[in-house]
Amino acid sequence: MPSTAAVQSAEKHRVARKSTFVSIALNTVLMALQIVIGVFAHSQALVADGIHSLADLISDFVVLIANRHSGAKPDADHNYGHSRYETVASLFLGALLIVVGVGMLWRAGTRLADLQSIPAVHMSALAVAVLVLISKESLFRYMLREAQRVRSAMLIANAWHARSDAASSLVVALGIVGSLAGVRLLDPIAAAIVGFMVARMGWTFGWDALQDLSDRALDEAASADMRALLLATPGVRDVHEMRTRKMGDFALVDAHILVDPLISVSEGHYIAESARLRVLADNRVLDALIHVDPENDAIARPPVNLPARERIVAEVNAALAAGGAKAASVNLHYLSTGLDVEVVLPASDSRAAQRDAPALAGVDLDALRRSLGARKLEVRQGLDLLADEDDASTEARLAQATARVKAAEPHGNA
Repeated sequence: MPSTAAVQSAEKHRVARKSTFVSIALNTVLMALQIVIGVFAHSQALVADGIHSLADLISDFVVLIANRHSGAKPDADHNYGHSRYETVASLFLGALLIVVGVGMLWRAGTRLADLQSIPAVHMSALAVAVLVLISKESLFRYMLREAQRVRSAMLIANAWHARSDAASSLVVALGIVGSLAGVRLLDPIAAAIVGFMVARMGWTFGWDALQDLSDRALDEAASADMRALLLATPGVRDVHEMRTRKMGDFALVDAHILVDPLISVSEGHYIAESARLRVLADNRVLDALIHVDPENDAIARPPVNLPARERIVAEVNAALAAGGAKAASVNLHYLSTGLDVEVVLPASDSRAAQRDAPALAGVDLDALRRSLGARKLEVRQGLDLLADEDDASTEARLAQATARVKAAEPHGNA
């Protein structure tokens, strides 16, 4: 069954293709009208807006290319997928808009430096400017609605790009009106304003994309949501060292969860997988890495000089062998308070357990504990429970199975 992120990604790419093709068709028509009519009507502002529409066309093709590649599945070179292609595309769009905006400012500046050569503007320029204004505003509303529905940062950026086009077209229309009224310098001034708006929008897109490429984290509200999902998982006592980073329109989450230090490895793994699935259910998350901790390792860590399992098992078996016994299993708990060792003897019937008791009494468990540098050492007898025993017999043997021979750390001494 596909994950929430996969389903959302597929829908996002479908919407991106559809809305981008609509934008391409509209910008192609408008660009042709703006440049052709702008040249014949002697409107620099309209020509500048036409060049802006040409930049929109280029950006639309960039969006299509990024949309195609960002949907590719993870591979050997991109283990987390290709979602950052969209972020790179946004960075490219930002750089493109800055270059176009600076070019418009330069051209408008040279025209203003020679006011005498500014020709009169024809009425047709105003008609085209109004048509472009209405078209771009309609395109913006359509693209923003679709982009917000699928939560695509790249598509939202492209939608606001269309809104900047509408705003620039409004400025162009006002400049043309002023020029038609006899103030000819308003047309190049309008062109300069359009150039500034385009450059500023490019800077905004580029800076945001650069921050995401630098592993920007989720905002505080989204991070709090991730922490709440982890804490709501049964078995999770606390969450620490949680980190997030953007991956295109999604995020990667890393977190340490605190569990009971005495549970089994398999139970700890089960709790971690449960926590991970809860986080992945959030459609903002692409993947999550959950680390299980018996204690908050940001505050307390086990001593680094504790013996390894191999040495402990060897010494335990050697000590028990002297008393004629052997360990069935050895459970170790490495905690900040020290090492706890739990030795389980092989399961046997009650008569065998009574027979082995004197042998165990001859094992110096306190000396073994000190040799291992353990805080606590426990030895307990495991018993098989026969299916045909009555309740009283079963209860008696359960009581014997929980009996322990303890060698605890002496008070006030390590």
